[in-house]
Amino acid sequence: MAGNKYQASDIQVLEGLDAVRMRPGMYIGSTGVRGLHHLIWEIVDNAIDEAANGYANEVTVTLKKDGSCEVTDNGRGVPVDIHPQLGVSAVEVVYTQLHAGGKFNNKNYAYSGGLHGVGASVVNALSEWMTVDVYQDYSHYAIRFESNPDPKDPSHILSGIPTAPLQKVGNTRRRGTVVCFKPDARVFETVDFSSETVRRRIRELAYLNKGIKFVFTDDRIRDAEMRRVEYCYEGGLADYITYLNSDKNAISEIIQFEGEKDGTRIRVAIQYTDSYNENIFSFVNNIPTGEGGTHETGFKAAATKAFNDYARRVGILREKDNNLSGDDFREGMTAIVCASVRNPQFEGQTKGRLGNTEVRPIAEAICVEQLSLFLEDLKHQETAQKIVEKAVQAARVREAARKARDVARQKSQLEAAPLVGKLSSCTGRNYEQNELFIVEGDSAGGSAKQGRDRRFQAILPLRGKPLNAEKKRIDQVLANEEFRSIITALGTGIGEDFDISSLKYGRVVILSDADQDGAHIRAILLTFFFRYMRQLVTDGHVYIGMPPLYKASKGNQVIYCYDDKELAAAIKKLGRGYNLQRYKGLGEMNPEQLWETTMNPAQRKMLQVTIEDAAETDRRVSVLMGDKVEPRREYITEYANFNRIDTFIDHAQTEDNH
Repeated sequence: MAGNKYQASDIQVLEGLDAVRMRPGMYIGSTGVRGLHHLIWEIVDNAIDEAANGYANEVTVTLKKDGSCEVTDNGRGVPVDIHPQLGVSAVEVVYTQLHAGGKFNNKNYAYSGGLHGVGASVVNALSEWMTVDVYQDYSHYAIRFESNPDPKDPSHILSGIPTAPLQKVGNTRRRGTVVCFKPDARVFETVDFSSETVRRRIRELAYLNKGIKFVFTDDRIRDAEMRRVEYCYEGGLADYITYLNSDKNAISEIIQFEGEKDGTRIRVAIQYTDSYNENIFSFVNNIPTGEGGTHETGFKAAATKAFNDYARRVGILREKDNNLSGDDFREGMTAIVCASVRNPQFEGQTKGRLGNTEVRPIAEAICVEQLSLFLEDLKHQETAQKIVEKAVQAARVREAARKARDVARQKSQLEAAPLVGKLSSCTGRNYEQNELFIVEGDSAGGSAKQGRDRRFQAILPLRGKPLNAEKKRIDQVLANEEFRSIITALGTGIGEDFDISSLKYGRVVILSDADQDGAHIRAILLTFFFRYMRQLVTDGHVYIGMPPLYKASKGNQVIYCYDDKELAAAIKKLGRGYNLQRYKGLGEMNPEQLWETTMNPAQRKMLQVTIEDAAETDRRVSVLMGDKVEPRREYITEYANFNRIDTFIDHAQTEDNH
């Protein structure tokens, strides 16, 4: 624009930790619930690095009543001597300087998750205050950091400033580091830590680090027995597999092995169940790699080669037969793949995928060698036979499913014809803005069709309950009319054919009654998406509509209430003489009410479904939707509240007015 000069004075230089404060999402992913808990993981990762490298054997995480979190280890303690270049204590350097740490070479830590050297200082920058206590060489040292408004410019926050230099405060025989921090409410959308989320991660770390004692305490819980829990697993990955498959029917023993080559260590545990899904959970230096990476790719290639070689050696596959695919051998597989890498290259600070190209051939070589040794051992022939026989059956079903998909493609116009009567599409062509409401029942579907905004909202009524995808193979899923309608409407395909780039709707909204039947339909649909369209969930496209439970009115005043707490507040506001309607189902609402309460972006409430912990989500799906009745009964008795969707999904984020 004319008169808008861009010059040197416009270049902003961010000093110290200002960059973190201005763009926190670059360092911790978001300022929501996930980013808040990422602060804990950064500090815990440092404690784990001490334990994983043999310097500590106990890690404690405590959530305190004042909203702070304390992480303790009994390792060597952060160095306290004066840094030669900066002239202040090493403790102050670590917690105030980006890219400062002892993990850039392999002298102090052979393997480390916190390679970037920004974790501790980022947590300090995004905290209201932080204290660090170091116990080493029979001395106790302490320092405190605070984030306060700049006296010269109150709109600017000075982040993580030490209130005084590191001080020696006493003598001690104790050793280790204690870090306590309080997240800054000026940065985060919420500063309320989830006890369940933290406890789950601590338990996972205990499985990954056998023999290390982990203690989790939540001082906010009144019940003393529930407040503190300890985890320590001598079986390591084998114990983890047993836990994950506790609600499934195992058909094999646990295959466990490890190996090291060129400084990279690979640890693997595998067990097969009679399910039809593969579940591979991978980690690098204790950090979950939910998006996989070169270590996971190498493992998959090795499993395919080793099992095919075995099948040919024992004559199950003859010379003229084609090799079985990796998908065939991974059906029913639960596997934990852990890589210890000296210089890991992660995609982004939140470390979702390993990128080191040299790790793949190392992982593949170790896994081929170790799996081949297992399969050649006469003691394991029964397990080997069962695995290959299951893969052969999976190949037959895969071929049948491929033919079914080919027929479906050839008849795409015929397939879409009956859908036209069910699906009321929208006129908009911007998929990111378009929404597909999958609605329980024809009656509610009719109201939704009339009440929607046709420009961006499409409606697909379900005329019956879909299959429980947890108990069905892909060919059976494809044969189900309700699932076929959903697959056709979304346009992505499923399973190995899934293509997120073909998605027709940015939001896929499950809209069902707030009762047990509605909860069951939500569970069935979430299971289907998790098993056959997982990227739909991981990329944040799946939502759950939240219809109100009550309508309280008096004269011209109308208040819709979504739970009993809101109802109590509404009654108090309206006073005597109010009328109350309890909605038993969506079908009781007329189009205007459904639009006003549940579909209007200006005032609706929705839950966005995300996966915080893939391994735990898989276990919960198996508990609720699998064959075993007793674990399901126990879980429902303890947790279920059919007006709370997050008893089923791993993590739900309320999206108000969106």
